[in-house]
Amino acid sequence: MLSVEDAAPEAADIMRDAQKKFGFSPNMYGYMAALPSLLTTYAKGYSAFRTSAGFSPLEQEAIFLAISQTNSCHYCTAAHSMVAAMVSGVPSDVIAQLRAGELPADPKLHALVSLTREMVESRGRPSQDTLNAFLNAGYTENHVLGIILAISAKVISNYTNYLTDTELDAAFKPYAVM
Repeated sequence: MLSVEDAAPEAADIMRDAQKKFGFSPNMYGYMAALPSLLTTYAKGYSAFRTSAGFSPLEQEAIFLAISQTNSCHYCTAAHSMVAAMVSGVPSDVIAQLRAGELPADPKLHALVSLTREMVESRGRPSQDTLNAFLNAGYTENHVLGIILAISAKVISNYTNYLTDTELDAAFKPYAVM
């Protein structure tokens, strides 16, 4: 795992930005920094999803938690649980449902999480019924593309964490998956 001081300039810049924003550079970034283009691709995809996919902060966290939980990524599940609770204002009952692999009671969120999970599990081949339920809940085909963007970013982080057995950062430890 690389520190900000040891990382290549483009990776170090991303790590420094994280330090400014969160007060620390996530351990995951230290592993990704070994291949700066990996960290850059992750950071750009993550940011693009946050800024241009058309989802509210609550929906964004529901998507990230659904992907991370479906992929059994303990690091990302803890990290997004913390962000959901402390930054995005996601109700604690919704966070608990998502962490447990349950579907939210809210019909729109239910459709969102159902499609996201099915996209991950089917490798991008959801059933027409699930897709129709998503569209009927008020989402658009562009939102489906946004979910693909989120899955792409989470595959980078989930797979990195699997391979490196990334230790949870102190900020994420209270949200550790048991």
